[in-house]
Amino acid sequence: MRTRLLAGLAIASIGLVSACASTPNAAPTPTTPPVTETSASPTTVPTVPMPPLPKVAAAKETIVKETPPPPAGVPCDAGVDACIDLSANKSWLISDGEVAYGPVPITHGRSGWETPPGTFQVGWKNIDHKSSLFDGAPMPFSVFFNGGIAFHEGSLSELSHGCIHLSHPAAKKYFNALSVGDTVQVVR
Repeated sequence: MRTRLLAGLAIASIGLVSACASTPNAAPTPTTPPVTETSASPTTVPTVPMPPLPKVAAAKETIVKETPPPPAGVPCDAGVDACIDLSANKSWLISDGEVAYGPVPITHGRSGWETPPGTFQVGWKNIDHKSSLFDGAPMPFSVFFNGGIAFHEGSLSELSHGCIHLSHPAAKKYFNALSVGDTVQVVR
């Protein structure tokens, strides 16, 4: 008798599992007849009403992060991380649309070695770089943003071969603040 009762519960469980896969609020369809004892009346499985399925959520909204406008007095576009103004011999570090550092004085490329204007990404950094073109000249705190053109510590009285020369404190600050992939814009 106990075995038959357990078998009946197992069948009831199977019926409930199949009911979970049916449509909402539909009565389960028994797959096998209920187990009965020879001398007793048939065992019935109670019907359990299924709760309605939850409604499908609407598509999520796409959140677009707006680029803050450039800070007042900075001649570069919005969204850049560093700005260089060749005509004013100044540069800035920008963070979240605000000037984070600067303006700082710079020197840039001389005639025949002009620093090209444009928008670039930081490609790599080297804290103790030596020039491969100019007899191993030291270029401390180099942040390369346009091929071989970099921000680095250098003379603020002599023009460069295309790089942006910064004072020692500014070069160190730029090296620590800028990361590979950050945007640098050079304007005339």
